[in-house]
Amino acid sequence: MTSATESTGTKSWLATLLLCLFLGGLGVHRFYTGKIGTGILMLITFGGVGIWTLVDLIMIAVGKFKDKQGRELAR
Repeated sequence: MTSATESTGTKSWLATLLLCLFLGGLGVHRFYTGKIGTGILMLITFGGVGIWTLVDLIMIAVGKFKDKQGRELAR
């Protein structure tokens, strides 16, 4: 049986949410959570012309966004 701390990462949910809200078009929240490859893609496409950023913002807000290792963000 795994404990809650094993499935929760060290990256802050609030920091990720704020980074996405203010710098989401540059993919900064993806760099913060360790998703470097998709962060670069977001940087090049300006957050998928805003659509990708909006989807990520919703996913972070409802708690479905994970870090690179697939762990939940720490609240």
